[in-house]
Amino acid sequence: MVKHAGKAMVDQGRGGAIVLTASVAGLNSGAGPAAYSASKAGVINLAKTAAQQFTTAGVRVNAICPGLTETGMTKPTFDYAREKDVMHKVGQLNPLKRAGQPEELANVALFLASDQASYVNGQAIAVDGGLTSSHPVTRQLLGQTSH
Repeated sequence: MVKHAGKAMVDQGRGGAIVLTASVAGLNSGAGPAAYSASKAGVINLAKTAAQQFTTAGVRVNAICPGLTETGMTKPTFDYAREKDVMHKVGQLNPLKRAGQPEELANVALFLASDQASYVNGQAIAVDGGLTSSHPVTRQLLGQTSH
């Protein structure tokens, strides 16, 4: 897609923006199986590489990296949590203490595709409630309390 969409944008001479979907699994280990994580890391690298290849054409390429989001792919996880009455535990590893919603990802993608992001290029943007902002810690074990 990047190859053909980018070429079309170059041929039209107006530049443009390409937004790829990766995952937090491509940023950090432990967020998915090895093959999935490796493929998402590849998407992130593709965004960075393509951004460099299109430098003179005005085509920007970025990737969004969703954390746990309620989508068709994660439906079994959410269905299980609802069935077991543990939805309050879904998303508890991130600072916002909840899962994401598709609209929240779409808003970031729309921003990256817009002229408002005209200076954002070759980036992998985590949309994960803060999950990748730190290593998971258990504050009680460290003798701290959360605020």
